Amino acid sequence: MAHREAVADGIRLHMRERAYDGDSEAAQRLWHELEERHYHAYLAGDLSFEGQRRARARDFALAHGETLDEPGAGAWFDRYFEQYRAGWRLHVDALPTLDALEAALPGVRLGIITNGEPDFQRAKLERLGILDRFEHVVASGAIGATKPDPRIFDVAIERFAADAPVARAAYVGDRLHTDALGAAGAGLVGVWVDRHGTVLDSPDADAVRAAGVIVIPDLAELTAKLVERWDATSG
Repeated sequence: MAHREAVADGIRLHMRERAYDGDSEAAQRLWHELEERHYHAYLAGDLSFEGQRRARARDFALAHGETLDEPGAGAWFDRYFEQYRAGWRLHVDALPTLDALEAALPGVRLGIITNGEPDFQRAKLERLGILDRFEHVVASGAIGATKPDPRIFDVAIERFAADAPVARAAYVGDRLHTDALGAAGAGLVGVWVDRHGTVLDSPDADAVRAAGVIVIPDLAELTAKLVERWDATSG
C-alpha cells in the first residue's frame, strides 16, 4: 500500500480541519518521525496499539499549539484515520508484481506478515481488493510477537508448511530493520524496497551485506532479483 501518500493526504486534510498553521511537508516529516518513535515503543511493549496512536496524536497536536488529553487524543487520531483511510491505494507496481511472481515462479504462494491487529489488517486488504491474493495473513496482534522477532516469521513458515513443504522463502518490506533484516535473521531472503534512495550509515550497510539483503528501488525489480538469487543458490 502507498502508505506515505495516504499519510500525506490525511495530514493535509486534518491540518486544514484543525486550523493548524505550518508547512504541510514539514508536518508530514514530523508525523513520520512520531510514527517511527511511538510505533517502535509499541513493538517494544512500552505502549499498547491504541496508546501509540494517542501518543502520536498528542505530540503532533502539541507541536501545533494544541494540548490534548487522553480522550481528546483518541478522538483526534480517529478523525485523522478516517482521512488517511480515504487515501488508501496500492502502489502502481503492486498488482503487476504479484502477477509477475506467479508467472515466473510456478507454484509460488503469497502471504502477509504484519505488525498490527488481525481484523484491521484484513479490513485493509479487503478495501484494497487484494485479500484473495494471499493464502495466509499473519498479524502480530494474534500471535504475540512482532517483526523483527524471528518468531513471527517462523509462524508464517509453519503455516505454509502445514499446507505443503516450503523449499525457499522471501519476505519483502519497506523497513530495513523491521522487515528485511528481521526476515534475514529468521532464515528467509530479506528484501528491502527502498523507494527513497536511503543513504545507509556504515553499520547498516555492513548489516545489509552480511545478511544478503536484496535492495530494490521499487517492486518492478523484485521478480528478477528473486529468480537470480534462487537460480544462483540452486546451481
